[in-house]
Amino acid sequence: MNQIKILELTRDKVTVARRDWVRLMEEREATLDRLAVLNRRSNERTRGKAAVRRNYLTAAETRRLLLGESPVRIWREKRALSQRALAKAAGVGASYIAEIETSRKPGSLESIRKLAAVLEVSMEDLVRA
Repeated sequence: MNQIKILELTRDKVTVARRDWVRLMEEREATLDRLAVLNRRSNERTRGKAAVRRNYLTAAETRRLLLGESPVRIWREKRALSQRALAKAAGVGASYIAEIETSRKPGSLESIRKLAAVLEVSMEDLVRA
């Protein structure tokens, strides 16, 4: 990376040219990408590829999420569970899961916690952004 030229320096801020700022942000993004790859590889070595990759979404599953489909439905189907089987394992009603999957209800914090535990994902993975 080329030298960043500081235009102004005070106790509370540093001013750089926009092109330098853009370069810094691009380098930051590239560094974060490299770190994510290293973390994934380390996790695969530690836990085994099959175990880790079980939690990767396919391109089709990701597309469904991006199109607004319920994350609960996507993860439930990925785990090959029916609504009834997931409900029984999580201790919630099957009709409640149907309401979550069709956006009629958001799901309580406790129910999302239970579903996440059964589906072996984080609670954040089950909440629409």
